[in-house]
Amino acid sequence: MATTLDGHVRICNQEIVIFDLEVKAFIQDIRDCSGPLSTLTELNAKVKEKFHHLRLRIQELEQMAKEQDKESEKQALLQEVENHKKQMLSNQTAWRKANLACKIAIDNLEKAELLQGGDMRQRKTTKETLAQTSSSITESLMGISRMMSQQVRQSEEAMQILANSSRTILDANEEFKSMSGTIQLGRKLITKYNRRELTDKLLIFLALALFLATVLYILKKRLFPFL
Repeated sequence: MATTLDGHVRICNQEIVIFDLEVKAFIQDIRDCSGPLSTLTELNAKVKEKFHHLRLRIQELEQMAKEQDKESEKQALLQEVENHKKQMLSNQTAWRKANLACKIAIDNLEKAELLQGGDMRQRKTTKETLAQTSSSITESLMGISRMMSQQVRQSEEAMQILANSSRTILDANEEFKSMSGTIQLGRKLITKYNRRELTDKLLIFLALALFLATVLYILKKRLFPFL
């Protein structure tokens, strides 16, 4: 297990050295680059890729250092990791400086070409770039105009929906008022009916009482005429 781990550590260290040398070589290419910007962009993309692989290998070496059984070997590997990190930071600083120097050189070259008038192809390229930029701006403005028009239509639709909702609420309110009047009328009729029913019951009771009194009077006269 230890032998296998040592082998991985050795391979990882070798890859770190290789990526470090490749990064340095590309940084030197950037220093020597005099343009155009597309070339500088390609070189920077390659440097980023190498830095990515270098960072992964350093992280892998750090993980293997933490897995060491012996504390002395662990500390030695961690020191190597720290040295690799410092070297990577130094390369990053050199990369930034090389980019700055290259961009200054390209800017100076472009200024010199502008002062000298440049060649026809450069002017044609500039005109095409300006035309493309103008076309892009025009398309952007048209897109904004379409977006604003769409928002206006959506606002109009929302206002129409609100108006329809308001009319619906008003209609419902009128219906509720009509139903309220009907309910009140029904309540009055029921009250009147209840009163009429009470009067009818009272009349029936009085008539029944009169009838009974009459029957009793007749019976009294026939059965007890001497009273």
